[in-house]
Amino acid sequence: MNAPLRIIVADDEPSVLAVLKEMLQALGHRVIGTAPGGQELVELCKSMQPDLVLADIRMPGLDGLDAAAAIYDGHPTPIVLISGFANEELIERAQDNHVFGYLIKPIKQADLEPAIALARRRFEEFQSLQQESADLRQALADRKVIERAKNILMKHLHLDEPDAFRRLQKLASSENRKLAEIADIIVTSENAFNV
Repeated sequence: MNAPLRIIVADDEPSVLAVLKEMLQALGHRVIGTAPGGQELVELCKSMQPDLVLADIRMPGLDGLDAAAAIYDGHPTPIVLISGFANEELIERAQDNHVFGYLIKPIKQADLEPAIALARRRFEEFQSLQQESADLRQALADRKVIERAKNILMKHLHLDEPDAFRRLQKLASSENRKLAEIADIIVTSENAFNV
């Protein structure tokens, strides 16, 4: 088994909460909080930042799916939802709200362990893809600003492209800054003079 997780459990039925808490502890996890409804779950997650959330879909006030969306927006966390039934609409909403697992009641301990492991794995993969996407967007933005700065240097200093790029590199090195930062300063300065 992987390292024990800090888990928050939400269900409006106290008996279900007690059973889930007992099963999670038997699997070696720590239940750091329980909530009887969606709004309480969101608040608890804000203050405790769990490693994983296990929540019923049907709860008073804010349902588990809306709570999942609010939790994910505040602090991305893998969420496994529990339901007494499955229908296409609920599954589609679960997919749209960053839900990483879905279990049908009654839940057995044998079902819980793989669902948690799978949810953690899918969450880590999703986070990795999001980071990769953000890195690619940043690299593209950096490349664009470097190209603009090169064009500015070529225009004002009558340099060819390789010389303009070397000039940017030399500036970045002498200032001990990233190439994109120096390029941004050049572009910003050019824009200021052209206002």
